[in-house]
Amino acid sequence: MPLKLPVSEKDHIQGNADARIELVEYGDYQCPYCGAAYPEVKKVQKEMGDKMKLVFRNFPLTNMHENALNAAIAAEVAGNMGKFWEMHDMLYQNQRHLGYDYLVQYAEKIGLDTQQFEEKFQQPQYKEKIEQDLESGLRSGVNGTPSFFINGKKYEGSYNAEEMIEYLRSL
Repeated sequence: MPLKLPVSEKDHIQGNADARIELVEYGDYQCPYCGAAYPEVKKVQKEMGDKMKLVFRNFPLTNMHENALNAAIAAEVAGNMGKFWEMHDMLYQNQRHLGYDYLVQYAEKIGLDTQQFEEKFQQPQYKEKIEQDLESGLRSGVNGTPSFFINGKKYEGSYNAEEMIEYLRSL
């Protein structure tokens, strides 16, 4: 199935913005499968270098993961404060501890003003952004996490780094 909402400046993009390979991940910070995919995606990024850009969209499975939404909000707030990818990494590296107090500690660890972080956390626009990500995922056929799209097409292969790299090199 194709990616229904093209990547835009509203997305979180890491890597070469002009890269010919675009890897979009729909993820949930509390999902154990996303946690397992996280180091694999890092390996893919390292191997592909400037040939690939990574885009992350939130897809919190709130019916299964009680802290997924707050973790996504924390990432979005951090993004607003210029530290999305630092928070993204922190959340995946500390996946078992995603309660609100931990989120504030992570904000401090990555150098954010925690008072400002906590004030922004309550604002509705972050939840709205996550709902837009969710909606775009549902419209694109996402029914679980992690889900990947490569150059606008759903990737059905393994998220094992070697397999993904081999596929990307064949493009």
